[in-house]
Formats: sequence, C-alpha cells, structure tokens
Amino acid sequence: MELNELFHLDNKTAIVTGGGRGLGEQMANALGDAGANVVVCSRNLEACERVSSSLTARGIQSLAMECDITSEEDIQNVINKTLEKFGSIDILINNSGTSWIAPALELPADKWDKVMNVNLKGLFLFSQAAAKVMTKQGSGKIINISSVNGMRGTNSAFLDAVAYSTSKGAVISLTKDLSVKLAPLGIQVNAIAPGFFPTKMTKALEQSSSVILQSIPAGRFGNDDDLKGAAVFLSSNASDYVTGQVLVVDGGMTVSL
Repeated sequence: MELNELFHLDNKTAIVTGGGRGLGEQMANALGDAGANVVVCSRNLEACERVSSSLTARGIQSLAMECDITSEEDIQNVINKTLEKFGSIDILINNSGTSWIAPALELPADKWDKVMNVNLKGLFLFSQAAAKVMTKQGSGKIINISSVNGMRGTNSAFLDAVAYSTSKGAVISLTKDLSVKLAPLGIQVNAIAPGFFPTKMTKALEQSSSVILQSIPAGRFGNDDDLKGAAVFLSSNASDYVTGQVLVVDGGMTVSL
C-alpha cells in the first residue's frame, strides 16, 4: 500500500461526538479533509449544523444531528441515520465531555454523577452501539478522547476538577480493556490525551494559564491544527496494528514533570 493510501479516508464514514466546537470541530475537519464522510453530533444542534455546513461547502459529505450521549435512544438514532445515509460506520471519535470545577471536598454528588455519565457511561454506550455495526463489517476504529489530567494527580491550583480527572483516567482503562476485547473482531480502540488546548471547556483555567504555560516545554498551548494528525492517523489504515494505546498530544507537559 502506498504511503498516501495508508492515511486517506476515502469511502469511510466517521461519527464525531461533541463535534460542534473546539477539539471535536478540529477533528471533524481533519477527517473530512482526509476524505471521510463526517457525522457531527452533540446536544447543540445549531453548532453541529454550522460545522456540517462548512464541511459540505468544501465538498465533504456531512450530516449534523442532535444527540445526548447519555441517552441510548439518541445514540441509536445517530447510528441508524448514519447507516441510512452512508451505509457504514468506520470511525467513531468519542469527544463529547463535560466538567465541574469545585474543591474535591465540596463537589456535590449529583455533579460527580453528571460528569461520569457523560464522560464515561456515554462514551461506553456509544462505543458499544458503534462496535456492533463495526463487528458486522469486520473492521472499525474507535478513538476516545481522554486528557493528560487522567494520567496523573492534578494540583488543585492547576485544575480543581476531581470528577473530570477521574473520568478521563477511567477512559484510558476502558480504552485498553475494549481494545483487547474488540481486536479479534478487526476493531482498533485507542485514545488521545490532549494537553492544554484553549476551548470553551477550559475557559475556567484562564486565570492560571501563565502557570500552565510554564509547564509546557513547547512553550505554547495547543492550537487549531495540533490534534488533526493524531486523529487522522488513528482513523486510518496507518494504525491498523495499533490498539489499546494512548497518544499524548501535550507539547511535552507530561514528560517534563
């Protein structure tokens, strides 16, 4: 196989949850530019429609859908509509997520549950539904978005979000376990652990951004292109022998401590 064939996504169909903004939008654009059909879904339908329209304007086949990933009915609706329009589900990027900033000793139980339901349970439910389709096809790629904060303890001066960090650590464990169970079925399951990327979710960290920047050897935050290569690699044939891995994209933050 020629090198460019390893990375192109022609005739592939991808679903990107939380694809209406931030990192999800960045990855949706990357997959579309690599040749994939792109389904963008989240609770914010208007944001998804904006991204989908931008993709369509560039000649990329796309579909925007509203989806609460904690709802099995919503998930199945996205699965069904994707199959109806494109005929396959080759790539799933589990990007939808939420957080709650509060001291660990003051975090309300219902906020813990909300974060876990979205970041872990919803991710599992979508993976389960997509993997059933991928199993019938004999191939597929599942990419879970974790975080460097799920790989270690996090100083509260940097991020006081114990439920978020815990959920992202659990995403890594789930990625590894699913990878073992699904590899015999031709499905690769991997994770991306981004470092600090300025997004709507990370706005709460702006007051400590100068401290965070000092911990990044690259000397900058992630930008609008820095996740594109990782997303395309893990979505393409180039990663067919890669599974259960966590690709860290953080400018060296986690290796400099």
